[in-house]
Amino acid sequence: MNALDTLVKYWGYTKFRLRQEEIINQIILKKDTLALLPTGGGKSLCYQIYSIINPGICIVISPLISLMNDQVSFLKSKGIKSLFISSSISNIDLDRSLNNCLFGNVKLLYLSPEMIQNKVVLDKIKKMNVNLLVVDEAHCISEWGHDFRPSYRNISKIRKEISNIPVLALTATATENVINDIQENLSFKSYNVIKSSFYRDNISYVVDNTSDKKTRLLKLLNKIKSSVIVYVSTRKSSEEINKFLLDNNLSSNFYHGGLNHQERAVKQSEWMNNQTRIMVSTSAFGMGINKSDIRLVVNFDLPHNLETYLQQSGRAGRDGKKSYSFLFGNNNDINKNQKILNSIFPSISEIKKVHQYLADFLRIPENYFPKNSFSFNIKSFCNKYDLNYIKTLNIIRYLEKEGLISYRSNIESVSKFKFIVSKSDLYKFQIANKYYDLFIKQILRNYQNIFSSYSVINFNELEIKTNISSCKLKSIMKRLNELDIVEYVPKNNKNSEIRYLKSRRDTDNLYFDSTKWKERKNNLIYKQKMIAEYISNNECRNISLLRYFGEKELFKCGKCDICIYEKRNKFQKDEYDKISTEVIKLLQENEMLIEDIYTSLPLIPEKKINNVIEILFNNDEVFRLGNKYRKK
Repeated sequence: MNALDTLVKYWGYTKFRLRQEEIINQIILKKDTLALLPTGGGKSLCYQIYSIINPGICIVISPLISLMNDQVSFLKSKGIKSLFISSSISNIDLDRSLNNCLFGNVKLLYLSPEMIQNKVVLDKIKKMNVNLLVVDEAHCISEWGHDFRPSYRNISKIRKEISNIPVLALTATATENVINDIQENLSFKSYNVIKSSFYRDNISYVVDNTSDKKTRLLKLLNKIKSSVIVYVSTRKSSEEINKFLLDNNLSSNFYHGGLNHQERAVKQSEWMNNQTRIMVSTSAFGMGINKSDIRLVVNFDLPHNLETYLQQSGRAGRDGKKSYSFLFGNNNDINKNQKILNSIFPSISEIKKVHQYLADFLRIPENYFPKNSFSFNIKSFCNKYDLNYIKTLNIIRYLEKEGLISYRSNIESVSKFKFIVSKSDLYKFQIANKYYDLFIKQILRNYQNIFSSYSVINFNELEIKTNISSCKLKSIMKRLNELDIVEYVPKNNKNSEIRYLKSRRDTDNLYFDSTKWKERKNNLIYKQKMIAEYISNNECRNISLLRYFGEKELFKCGKCDICIYEKRNKFQKDEYDKISTEVIKLLQENEMLIEDIYTSLPLIPEKKINNVIEILFNNDEVFRLGNKYRKK
């Protein structure tokens, strides 16, 4: 079966979109490929089709657990065997899943980037018949990208082990230096980039420098009756803006990284199923969301870079219908971002000070390499040492980028354990303590490698097998911990942890590359400068965005706020007044599609009607309800 036949059979499409077929053909030729397709451009379909038509298994590395879960569910529904593995999996389930990949005809294995550091995973991958390595959200591998993740640097370990198969790197946004950095870090055999234009012909970009953002937001939401995402910069803002919208009788909810898994899942499901119309969210929401009928994305706060802005605005209009991206930005927002930048990049002496405080707080002596992770409450840490929260968080992120620690916040924590006595000593303990014997036997039957490494323990499953309540089982585990039979780490409600990746170094002799530090800071300053210029210049928004991402073909879009303003100035006033009067008269009594307006005004060129409609819309004189226009 070829690629097109597979597309028809499993997806029901009769032709490929954008440059999907070209991407598939490149990896069929075993060429390392970096593909840049816009949000909603069908990136995942490229490697899924390749995997189906080729023998072996495709390994996909992605940071988006919800997306991996959705894709595995979709593939399974089509009869395509797929699995995903994240760091929350138990040892026994991990071993079972990896064996399925070796012997069970699994076609796609999705991994979170953290799993690449797992020796068991790496050893099993060496034995698999891998046909393709896919790196999703590939910009995360670059220090110069907008979402650098240190765990992505470890992907090179897999590349070394399976160097004979091609790599497909995927991203929606990347500048030229990020493009080069991705290929270098993934050891591309030759430069090979397939890049679709970032131009979205159905999205109208509007920058609004209003000082009264809430009032402006209400007007927009009352004009555009559709699914909406409102992006804000903080968790607190997401809850405050949501309350404001609810108080104004709008169907709204909020979403941020501080919510637990169940809360996030419920909120996302209600929004996806149109039970909630508006989602007010931090940047935690949207990655991997496949909702086609979003007509409006609002950036209530100024993003820190154009990559984030384009990625978020690109979630509008994925069905190809006309949609809007509104960015609320003014000089106050620019100044606010500049202050935040100063907190992101503290001095090297401040970084060293926090490094020392961290070791003191966690009680880690010099030159010691702790094997376990530590529960960590950053607010308690800041309070103890009188530190600024934002600055401290960014120092911790900096230490992470330097490869000294890993920091995971808002994790779905689990209970885990391992035996810290020998097998013979454990047997003696069982004989002397019959009360614990049944429990220990069940543990030994159901968990592997528990004398050498931690296993995640599921008390609910164990309750069924032992007929002992989970509450009592937890009590037994705690008691075994007190008796120094096991080392038990209960579920952590603080939802954050720190793990040392190297031996704890003497802070006075700790070296940080000041040149690299300055390069990082200058990179962020440049990105901030670019978005400040974007909101303040009088150039077509489309041209500004395309130039930033290195496109050569620049043209006016004709529908952003700058282009609409130019069109209005070109209209002779009497002509505009005449056409707008006719349009408003039509819309006073009926909701109408744009095609119906053309038909009702046959003597007026369609282009002029479009221009008038855009101007009336931007001036709040008409609004849209789905695909129809109506007089306000």
